[in-house]
Amino acid sequence: METKRWAAPVLAVVLVAVAVGWGAVSRSDDGGDTVDSAVRNQSPDRSRYTSPDPATPAPGESAPGSSGGGAPPRTPQDVLYLGDSLAMEAQDVLGARLERSARVGSYTSEPVAGVTVCDYLQGRPGRSLVPPEDKAAALVKEREPGVIVLQFWGNTWGYTPCMEGVEWGTSAYFERYAADLRALTGQIADAARAADVPRPRIVWVQQPPDALHPDRIDQVNDLYEQQAAASGDLLADGGRELRDGDGKWTQYLPCNDYEQSTAGYCTGPGDTAQLHRDDDPLHFCLAPTPEGGQPCRATSPGLERYTRAVADEVDAYLRG
Repeated sequence: METKRWAAPVLAVVLVAVAVGWGAVSRSDDGGDTVDSAVRNQSPDRSRYTSPDPATPAPGESAPGSSGGGAPPRTPQDVLYLGDSLAMEAQDVLGARLERSARVGSYTSEPVAGVTVCDYLQGRPGRSLVPPEDKAAALVKEREPGVIVLQFWGNTWGYTPCMEGVEWGTSAYFERYAADLRALTGQIADAARAADVPRPRIVWVQQPPDALHPDRIDQVNDLYEQQAAASGDLLADGGRELRDGDGKWTQYLPCNDYEQSTAGYCTGPGDTAQLHRDDDPLHFCLAPTPEGGQPCRATSPGLERYTRAVADEVDAYLRG
């Protein structure tokens, strides 16, 4: 499996807080919830941004709203995985799953801790955590993937400079996020057209529950669903095995059959699997996250569950 560069060392101080998702946050005044005060105090400013038109599916692709019909792939497809710190820690686990499939030609990943959708866009004013050569469109031209898996928690400008001026959870935040989903879909399609290769199928990964702000992540997941329907792409419910019986965040869940039969997975209290560390309710790696992030090296039930949902969706598509 090929896994390329990590975040640049010069960003390490910034990205360690982002990769953990909590290190750079302060206590709020309303009950002690951890919230990024820098983000909370910003006034939304969308004057620099426009909303691109929805992308049109490439010739021969399924109509919007379909689940990926059309002619099934006849040869193995290359898979590219892009995303933030969750993708950073999950990339090797997902790659190991996908590379066991004869339907996958090759697998590469270019996640960067702290990013969101705008970081992978070309032509966006301001600074970005993703270098030009690793933007989504550039990678489509270089690697010609058949499938692109895109995973974003929904970071705001307190984490990535390309979201400067947008406060999380506001109407401006969701409008900007929806516009960036459309823009990224369009740039991927345009890059494939320019390279004279088939437009890759996008798999948008819907996120597991947010421990502090469940309504926010529900709305972000709705945007993924709307974008996938509009452009004939796919959804992977990354949280399908990570919710409690009420569909909410939890640190522990009953062990499944695999976890019960595999050493190191069923280690929580009362025959449960631990999904998050005590000091990090966002990520799934049970080892501390190093500066800049890296693939998880610890046995982590949450990552197994999360990547299984993604790999199953990719496999179902490649099966036709």
